Amino acid sequence: MSNNRNEKQNQENELPIGKSEDVEFSAELADAEDLEALQRAEAADSRQERISE
Repeated sequence: MSNNRNEKQNQENELPIGKSEDVEFSAELADAEDLEALQRAEAADSRQERISE
């Protein structure tokens, strides 16, 4: 049973990184909170890409 668990974890580690980039963003309508959220999302994506390599 533990072999199946290890195989499943290995398969999950090989999955591609998904990004949710289907959200519309308008720089003209963005306020300070929107800009902060954008920076935080970009930083999180960057960290995730480094971890997954």
